[in-house]
Amino acid sequence: MCTLPKRQAQINSLSMKEYDIAIIGGGPAGIMAAIAASRTSRVILLEKNPSLGRKLLMTGGGRCNITNDKPIKQLLTFFNNKNFLKHSFYSFTNEDLFSLFDFDFITEDDDRVFPETERAGDVLKGLIDKLEDVVISYNFEVKKITDDFVINNCIKADRIIIATGGVTYPQTGCSPDNYSLTSHPITDIKYGLSPLVTREDLSDIAGVTLNDVVISYKKTRVRGNVLVSHVGLTGPGIINLSNEISEDISYNLLAGEPDVDLEISVDLCPDISREELLDRFTDDFQAKGKTYLKNYLKRFLTNSFIEYYLKRCGIGGDVQLSRVNKKSKNKLIENLKRFTFEINGFNGDLAKVTIGGVDLGNVNSKTMESTLIPGLYFAGEVLNLHGPTGGYNLKIAFSTGYLAGLSAALK
Repeated sequence: MCTLPKRQAQINSLSMKEYDIAIIGGGPAGIMAAIAASRTSRVILLEKNPSLGRKLLMTGGGRCNITNDKPIKQLLTFFNNKNFLKHSFYSFTNEDLFSLFDFDFITEDDDRVFPETERAGDVLKGLIDKLEDVVISYNFEVKKITDDFVINNCIKADRIIIATGGVTYPQTGCSPDNYSLTSHPITDIKYGLSPLVTREDLSDIAGVTLNDVVISYKKTRVRGNVLVSHVGLTGPGIINLSNEISEDISYNLLAGEPDVDLEISVDLCPDISREELLDRFTDDFQAKGKTYLKNYLKRFLTNSFIEYYLKRCGIGGDVQLSRVNKKSKNKLIENLKRFTFEINGFNGDLAKVTIGGVDLGNVNSKTMESTLIPGLYFAGEVLNLHGPTGGYNLKIAFSTGYLAGLSAALK
């Protein structure tokens, strides 16, 4: 039996139900597509979970980093596929997004935007309130779409919008199976914005934060904080660097987990050059010769990291500066400027986004409509679109969702 519960009513019927537009996926992109399309069309929103917006509730640590408030021209520079995103970003701006809510927003560092209530649930409620003209079917998992747009043999639509998300956070409904709903070409699917797993067990220093450091992988350098966890490294700097690492490695999650074996380095003193460190060490080791090394390093490192740092350097901390030889001094400087970690995996359970998806070469960026299947549209993370952490990915979801919904309704 096909069950189609409306927001205020429930419909149970074995007969075919017909709509202008069917939207598959009740995340940020799907909800926004439904809001835009329902202004002029009969819309049904199909969600496999018992509620909408599960992943939205998890964003920003539950505070919902709803977007990034940089000017659009500057914002686009943070995306590899900026030309594809340009039309959607200008079609649905941050001002358009804010106007949907009856509360204000606050902007924090790096132009990250949060609701003034600091509750993701308030954002979700505000969006759902705009779906009063949309039929919503919960616990509805789409298994099959026919060529004439019949879904699961019980729903017929003139147009379909796929907004099923990626593969991250499977508890939110994301699944590799979503990519098989159509015959559209799919790029390699990879982890994005993911913590990194280290070969070495770091549980002894779990919780340590390396503040405002520069992390390097090959030619890529990212500045930010690094947080040590029980299984590896996380924090904004690592999360953003993980995108570069993931894209550089050849793998596809649809075929299996990646084989990771690489090294990253951390500049623990990015504002001090090697030459300046050498001058400081030379002067201080003479002037403060009776100071113990472990105490002196507090000038450069967080206290809880010093013991581990010295262990990695192979130097004892209970030695006075005057007794540190030249070889040890050079080793200390080298590790301050290039402290390495061996990486052997992604913590995929905590990856925030998916890299890869529906090939953009087969999607019209002005409408989000497939160029292969007329009447089929895509929005959000199911597309081969992603950005750094900081509200960029929700910006993609809302803007592409709105454009897909508007375009499908106009057609």
